[in-house]
Parts: sequence; structure tokens; C-alpha cells
Amino acid sequence: MFNGIFHIPKPENEPVLSYAPGTKERAELKATLEDMLANPVEVPCMIGGKDCESGDMVRMTAPHDHEQYLGSYHRAGPKEAEMAIDAANEAKIAWSAMQWSSRATVLLKAAELLAGKYRQTVNAATMLCVSKTAHQAEIDSACELIDFWRFNPYFMTEVYDDQPLSVQGVLNYMEHRPLEGFVFAITPFNFTSIAGNLPTAPALMGNAVVWKPASSAILPAYYVMKVLEEAGMPPGVINMLPGPGPVIGPPVLNHLDLGGVHFTGSTFVFSSIWLTIGSDIRKYFSYPRIVGETGGKDFIFAHASADVDALVAAIVRGGFEFQGQKCSAPSRVYIPDNLWPQVKEKLLDEIATIKVGDPRDFTNYVNAVIDAAAFKTISEYIDFAKSDSSHEILCGGTYDDSAGYFIQPTVVQSSDPRSKLMSEEIFGPVVTVYVYPAKEYSQTLDRCNTTSPYALTGGIFAQDRFAIQEAVKTLRNASGNFYINDKPTGAVVGQQPFGGSRASGTNDKAGSLLNLARWVSPRAIKETFLPPKDYRYPFLDAE
Repeated sequence: MFNGIFHIPKPENEPVLSYAPGTKERAELKATLEDMLANPVEVPCMIGGKDCESGDMVRMTAPHDHEQYLGSYHRAGPKEAEMAIDAANEAKIAWSAMQWSSRATVLLKAAELLAGKYRQTVNAATMLCVSKTAHQAEIDSACELIDFWRFNPYFMTEVYDDQPLSVQGVLNYMEHRPLEGFVFAITPFNFTSIAGNLPTAPALMGNAVVWKPASSAILPAYYVMKVLEEAGMPPGVINMLPGPGPVIGPPVLNHLDLGGVHFTGSTFVFSSIWLTIGSDIRKYFSYPRIVGETGGKDFIFAHASADVDALVAAIVRGGFEFQGQKCSAPSRVYIPDNLWPQVKEKLLDEIATIKVGDPRDFTNYVNAVIDAAAFKTISEYIDFAKSDSSHEILCGGTYDDSAGYFIQPTVVQSSDPRSKLMSEEIFGPVVTVYVYPAKEYSQTLDRCNTTSPYALTGGIFAQDRFAIQEAVKTLRNASGNFYINDKPTGAVVGQQPFGGSRASGTNDKAGSLLNLARWVSPRAIKETFLPPKDYRYPFLDAE
């Protein structure tokens, strides 16, 4: 036992490398990309610290090039799910009893490994597997995941530091126990940082985890596991199961030892998970914690006093970086009619300069959408806009999946503020604009607040302070994260804790102590030094 008060250093956010021509990181990343393509990998199920081969093989190819072979993975099934649960339950016994500082050092070491040795490996895997630019990979699979692994141990000490008051003769203290049972982490394709955070945040607090990464993002998940293994994560604490949710989910969600679910993905899937757990809640050993961040019909709202250049830059960056496949990407924009002619001209001019293609060509700003299903869904929205009289396509509107799943950046103008494209999540490079009468600012704010069931991110662009304050007030429940004169994407760990409410999730704020507090079950302990030895109170005495 370590006899000393252990302090986690106050972390700082990892600096973002530029990858500009001539830089060391650009050369290293390009070399790693070519090496990864030349050496495809076979990804196993990773259970109890061992590589497990199901024999059910799935090819991995790049979204931007159907011929770009990345390797294959062993698809897990119910058998592997049961093995992973058993491994987690066994590993948790020693892991949960381990001194918290020792658990913290695993993630702190993982952060250092990712910042150095593994940085370009995980970046390259993210670029190739989910079609991200070098910059988008750097801010995600490097910087944000490094930040999660540095900040979460620090936030853990703040959770543990939450202690009750004591009085003379009585000592009160709070033990923040891990949840009973195991945690099921289900992660999305679009952020390697989320894929790395959702299993490790509960693990840090003493839980053991069964992790199902998105089937379209197995390659970066595999390298995240490699980093954690080298950092000293004990076998069985995190068990990775590549495979489809409908196959892996049922045996895990119906297991009596399910202690919690940590989820990022679609609203429909999350609500289905909640229904599955709630439909027979009495069977579980304890009530499972359900934490989820889901979809968003995110918005940018412009006031008549908005800076046009800043507004246009925010629309282009927020709406089209990573092909609009961020849960925070603004896909609906409200612009007053007095600004629209300037905004329209500049917006279309800027989008005309965007190049679309393979992320290995660093001059491409937009790459491919993730898979055939996403391509079909997004293109159907574009086709609807072409056929519906209330919509006008201003630019883009074309798509081609012959070589990769490419959709051109598309801007649609809608005359209906509650139209299909203004209210439904598309999750692609499609931004819909509604032009409102500048004199109807207040009424249009109300429309924005009530048009969509989602409440993830949104932002206001204005120079008029009264207008800003009105937007902050009216849109109070319209988003979990709100931005003033900035795009509503790019939340930074420790600076903008991230999460949405309404149909956008439970708002348990990844990147803060609020999320970590969900993975413990507090026990209040009262210790009385000199307890009473007689049941009688003074009021019982006779006159």
C-alpha cells in the first residue's frame, strides 16, 4: 500500500499539430499511411487480454476507395459476448480493489504513448478507416483522446474529493464505489476519441468493460486497445468485441450483471437500448446506469448584426468538416433577409473552392461518407430536396459511389422553417438555410426552439448584445452546448464539457467530472467515536 497523498498534475490540452508542408509530422503521417496500406492487419476479438479468433471474417476497406484494403476483423457473436462478460467480471475483482492512483497511471501513461509513439498510427488508422483529413484526425484521434486520458484522472480526484461534513465526535466520509456488475460501452464510427473514452472512463473508476466499437471503425479501435495494453491495462478490464450490435447487444443487455451502458450513436438505437433494459428492469442485480449521447439537428442562428465573414466560415467549417458526420454539425441555419444576399454570395464562393477526395491528398477538405447505408440515406434527402417545391438546391446536390462514397457539399434553401430538411437529422454534408424576415427575430428564435426534438449543439451569431441575450434565453433548452459567435462543433475536453438533452441524450457531459460521477455508486459512512449507551433521551425525564 502506498502511504502518501497522491496528486494528479493539473492537465493542459494537447497542442494541435499543423501538418503544414515541410513539417515533421506531415512527413511522418504520410509515411505511416503508406505503411498501413502496405501492411493490412487481421483484428481479433480481444477478450481477457487474449486475441480470440471467431473465424467469421469481415473485410475492411476505405470509404473513399472501395479497392483500398485495410485488413479484416473477426466478427464476434453471442459466444464471444459471454466470454467477454466472464472476463470482465473476473478482472473487476482485483481492478476495483486496486488503489485509485494506480488505475490513474494507466491512462496517464496511455496519454503519453498516444502523444508520441502511437500518434501517427492512430491518426492514419482514423484517416483511412473513416475517411478523415489529417487535421480532423489530429484533433480527434490524437488531441482529444490524449486530453480525455489526462483530464479524466484529474476529474476523478474531484469526484473522490466530494466528502460530507463531519461534526465533533462523528466522522462522515463518502466511498465512491464502482458499479456492481460490468459496463457495456457502445461507440460510434465518427470519433476515435469517443471510442477511446467510453470504455476507459468507467474503467478508470474501477469498473470492467465490454466494448463494442462501430463495425465501420474497427481499425482505430484496435490500435486504441494496443495503446492501452502497452500502458498496463490489466487483461479483462476492457474487452473489445468487433461485430454487429443486433448480435452482440442482446446477450450483453440481458445479462443480470449489467451495471451500466455508456453509449454514443443514433437516437433510435439508444432509445431501443433503454426499452430493452426497462422492459424487464426487475431481473438485474442493480438498476443499470444508462448514459448516452445521441443525434442532433444542430443549428446556427444569425441576427441582423452578425459578422458575415465569421458566419460564413462557421457554416463551412461546422457543416462540411468530416462531411457533416459530427453529431454537433450544424445542418440548419437561420439567416435574416437583410444579410442573406451577402451571405449567399460569399458562402457559395467559398464552397466552390472546396476539394473532395481521398484524405491522403492533403489538399482535399471533404472526404467520403462512412458507408453505403449513409450514402443512400443522405442522397435520398438530396433527391427529396430536388423534388419538393419548398426546397431549392443552391450548390452541390450531386453524389457518386462508383469509387468511394462521395457526396458534394450541398446547400439547400427551404421556404418552410419546419420542413423535412430543417427538422430531421441527415448526418452528411447537407446544410439547409431558412431565410427569415429580420424584423421577426424573436418569432424565428421560437421556431428554432420548437422545430426539432434534438438538443445537442447550437449557436448565435450577433454583435448586438441584446440580441445575444435574447437568444441565450429563448434557446435555453434548445441545446446542451451553446456557442456565441462560433461554430457549434469542436468541443474541447475540460473547456466545453459535451452532451445534449431532449432526444440528444442524457447530457452527462463527457470531458468533465459529471460523466465520471455516473460510474460510481456512493456509500456514505458515519463513524461515531463515543456512541450513546442508553436509549433514553432527556425529554423522557419526569418533572
